[in-house]
Amino acid sequence: MKIPFKPGTLIYPLPAVMVTCGDCEENYNIITVAWTGTICSDPPMCYISVRKERHSHELIMKNKEFVINLTTEDLAAATDWCGVRSGRDYNKFKEMHLHTEPAQMVKAPLIKESPLCIECKVVEVKELGSHDMFIAEVVAIDAEEKLIDKGTGAFQLNHARPLAYSHGKYYGLGEKIGGFGFSVKKKK
Repeated sequence: MKIPFKPGTLIYPLPAVMVTCGDCEENYNIITVAWTGTICSDPPMCYISVRKERHSHELIMKNKEFVINLTTEDLAAATDWCGVRSGRDYNKFKEMHLHTEPAQMVKAPLIKESPLCIECKVVEVKELGSHDMFIAEVVAIDAEEKLIDKGTGAFQLNHARPLAYSHGKYYGLGEKIGGFGFSVKKKK
């Protein structure tokens, strides 16, 4: 039996990602975001939603670009810390012993320890209330070479042990249940 429950943001789990922004080493920053996702495949587009008072909001508004760095179970503590501390007060790369790498198409840095970095250029900012949604075109992808299957060329994020966020808690992913289309695939 279902019972009424207060309206809220209960679409979980979500990826917990570290978003990098800034245009030079002196102002590089990391913000942890769970409100992110794909919104279009052609052209490839995604979004992040950020509270207006966050330090990263100011940097993204100024530069109109950011990098979504996917996270792993090994990056869980850094992911959480970068979400609860402000870049106004801390150099998050230094504090979390993370390393920058140059991006291909944007000035914001990649996080070297991330298995996949998605370079984004903002095409629209949508004011939504507590958060602004930064709608962005994906302009480059930077993938950890050891996670690319040599035979198929497929990126195998599951081997990196990705991190998910569900209602205030972080989780690793469980066992594979099936692949796209498995429910209609003919049995061999």
